[in-house]
Amino acid sequence: MLGIESSCDETGVALVRGQELLGEAVASSMDEHSRFGGIIPEIASRAHLEAMAPTLQAALRDAGLTLTDVDAIAVTAGPGLVGSLNLGAAAAKALSLALDRPLYGVNHVIGHVAVDRLIHGPFPDPVMGLVVSGGHSSLLLIKDIATDVVELGQTIDDAAGEAFDKVGRLLGLPYPGGPHVDRLAQDGDPQAIRFPRGLTAPKDQARHAYDFSFSGLKTAVARYVEGERAAGRELHVPDIAASFAAAVVDVLTAKTVAACQRHDVRTLVIGGGFSANSQLRALAAERCAAAGIELRIPPPQYCTDNGAMIAALGAAVLASGAAPSPLTFGVDSSMPLETVCL
Repeated sequence: MLGIESSCDETGVALVRGQELLGEAVASSMDEHSRFGGIIPEIASRAHLEAMAPTLQAALRDAGLTLTDVDAIAVTAGPGLVGSLNLGAAAAKALSLALDRPLYGVNHVIGHVAVDRLIHGPFPDPVMGLVVSGGHSSLLLIKDIATDVVELGQTIDDAAGEAFDKVGRLLGLPYPGGPHVDRLAQDGDPQAIRFPRGLTAPKDQARHAYDFSFSGLKTAVARYVEGERAAGRELHVPDIAASFAAAVVDVLTAKTVAACQRHDVRTLVIGGGFSANSQLRALAAERCAAAGIELRIPPPQYCTDNGAMIAALGAAVLASGAAPSPLTFGVDSSMPLETVCL
């Protein structure tokens, strides 16, 4: 299975046989976006256009294979930036036609969970997936990664990674802010400032038991910073970073562990770029151990966007016997998370 990922700022290509990763390559355009303080869709699309062929060639070299060895192709069909998605889909459709191989347009978010099968082996039935990144904070109940995925909850405003980037900007940190906030938080006191935990009040449990909200938290940090500066006090950035991060990971882990317990799920997989966060990993490990839940998190290089996650999901869909996607399929920037493959 040849997998192609192009939903945002990484061009990823990988080759998988079953649940074995054979080779991969990733090209990132992050440096081109950093001076703007965020992703510029037109720059991302141009970067995919320039990187697609070299990245494909690099992945094939890494695997020691040629295009004639490819049996099927999977590509991200959504969600993501529509221009970037179209670049990847166009490349995949061209390869499908030229090689006469079946094509599968698959879900980027579900791919962040599927990639763990390449690292830690097959999934039990069921498994809970928490996908946390700059664009997504989603809780998925998965009975079959290829055919049965139910979205239990999602962010109703800012995603976790997005909130970290915005707080990083408030604190004057380079873009993307997430890794810098995480680094500073390791030297701070997570109990120094009591920031709010969104959607955790009893009144929110009926409608938003599994949903996340970080917009109010981001605003609380902004008001705190403004208040300290107005009072002429020096900001202790590590304490702010640690207290903010503690609020985010507290909500993410508490709601996710509760969902596992209520649905009798004994295995949790956390994926997405924000799953590299050190506080999230530590608190998730602590709370899962206390609840008797197995925690699986891929290595950091498979948390960010990559071709391996798309190849892994494509291989699972192919093995399930699902029909290939039509070559006429259109990408979907807001692809529903219960749609595994178009």
